[in-house]
Amino acid sequence: MRVVVTTGEPAGIGPDVLIGACQQEWPTQLVAIGDSKLLKERANLLGANLTTTPFNPLDAVRSHQKGHLEVVEIPLRYPSQCGILEVGNAGWVTECLQTAAAGCMNGTFSAVTTAPVHKGIINDSGLPFSGHTEFFADYANISKVVMMLASPSLRVALATTHLPLREVSDAITRESLREVISILISELKNKFCIDKPRILVAGLNPHAGEMGHLGTEEIDVIQPVIQEFDTSQASLIGPLPADTLFTPENLKDADAVLAMYHDQGLPVLKSQGFGEAINITLGLPFIRTSVDHGTALSLAGTGKAKDSSLIAAISQAFALAELRAGQ
Repeated sequence: MRVVVTTGEPAGIGPDVLIGACQQEWPTQLVAIGDSKLLKERANLLGANLTTTPFNPLDAVRSHQKGHLEVVEIPLRYPSQCGILEVGNAGWVTECLQTAAAGCMNGTFSAVTTAPVHKGIINDSGLPFSGHTEFFADYANISKVVMMLASPSLRVALATTHLPLREVSDAITRESLREVISILISELKNKFCIDKPRILVAGLNPHAGEMGHLGTEEIDVIQPVIQEFDTSQASLIGPLPADTLFTPENLKDADAVLAMYHDQGLPVLKSQGFGEAINITLGLPFIRTSVDHGTALSLAGTGKAKDSSLIAAISQAFALAELRAGQ
């Protein structure tokens, strides 16, 4: 197996956590996409051992050696300083993502794990960018994907991703919700080998609309779509009030939660497992996992960034790739 890891925003902690993750042995081959000079400079700053060699896709697949990285070399456009964003490197960031996606789609890599990027600086450069999830979907020409975050004890998928709150209700249509639930059921079955997933579906409004008195999306959209699905294939429970959905009693037998928007479900998951949670994109033709945190510019180069989420994301990418290979 080969797992490719993107460096992320060069001024952030992406290089730091990548260097940290490669300081252990892995049963899979780790390949970085980025600038080896940047990685070596950051390793020196952190006092970490790091050697690099150019990646050759024709070489035999091998396990990862501690303190070493094979690198698909993409030179930075401009010098990078810890904590200081450089708009001129935004195109470098997206080129790294494109290279990773292309390698996954042509079979060079078994999965991709992404370090954090800075959406603001990419958009400031004139490149429209709303997130990794949407970027990879566009690249793969996939009309619909689902963002799911997972911790050791909880999976939360999202009906909508990076939208202003005022746009969420309009974005939740019967068609879009049907697609999201279909992808979620399929991927829980195929990627996670869960025969009959039990999914808790959140309502959109407080108290799940309180019988229409606090909003009608539950009556008009969410409940009718839930009722469309074959109960022999999945168990869909909802729409449930989000303020009580996440109690231990409700979650104990759930395989996943479907939240209606980003900040409805993810604060709960991150409060339970921040640093160990990961992001998984469902519905892509390749496996993609990511960290659950941002670029943390103030921590770059300080040695204070934790690599636990990237390690968890790489581990999950490898596990999912093994499951796919065995199917």
